[in-house]
Amino acid sequence: MPFINRDFIIAVACVIIAMVAIQVGASISKTIFPYIGPEGTTAYRIGFSAIILCLIFKPWRRLPSNWSSLIVYGLCLGGMNLSFYYSIERIPIGLAVALEFLGPLSVAVFSSKNRFDLIWVGLAITGVLILLPDISDVNGLDPVGVGLALFAGACWAGYILYGKRTGSAGSSGVIVAIGMSIAAIAIVPVGVISQGMALLNWSLIPIGIAIGVLSSALPYSLEMVALRKMPAQGFSVMMSVEPAIGALAAFMILGELLSFWQWLAVLLVIVASIGSSATTKV
Repeated sequence: MPFINRDFIIAVACVIIAMVAIQVGASISKTIFPYIGPEGTTAYRIGFSAIILCLIFKPWRRLPSNWSSLIVYGLCLGGMNLSFYYSIERIPIGLAVALEFLGPLSVAVFSSKNRFDLIWVGLAITGVLILLPDISDVNGLDPVGVGLALFAGACWAGYILYGKRTGSAGSSGVIVAIGMSIAAIAIVPVGVISQGMALLNWSLIPIGIAIGVLSSALPYSLEMVALRKMPAQGFSVMMSVEPAIGALAAFMILGELLSFWQWLAVLLVIVASIGSSATTKV
């Protein structure tokens, strides 16, 4: 009986912990939107995460050389976080994650020439089409929120692609610390300009630090470790269950409920993501 690869076990554990942490963090984040909005919450998340990562990994000691990829990686991180928070202000977290996940799905599809990809694309499109009646309904999904979730997905695709490129350039922790610092330089001023002195509310800062750890510092570090120890396809397969984790976390923390058809849409996106990633040949 062959031995199970130790690196693969570590990678799987890293991805699972990362998914749970990031979705619990997202649900906690939404609870402080009424006080500092999505912009301020994103500033907390990225700003505190960048500080924590830099203090731990001290990236200035081992600066990499591929700055062009690092800058794109950091900007994708920042754009993904801000647009996702804007999205979940308007639509349920589970649906936002499902729509956002079309980004990683696109990575798997466009990196493959497998005929089965047409099936997976069809399933994903069907899932999105199921949500369209809600968008057209007066009391249904906010179309702006849907668009923002899709934009977050595009940023997520860039995060995976450039994370894989930068991951071979040095220590995982150093790469994530630099990428998060780039994201902070781009995004934190948006939160400061938008929310101003509200960000100095001492009752919110501990929550902001917790969000920074749960939603960014911990999961992105773990994901970078996983990307170094497993193929991009395997990473995408593991990440495919994140929409369901997001929906469950939102239900447990925020009481957000999805309808039968919304759950079906989420399930179709998950099946499409798993199928596409599993059959991708690079």
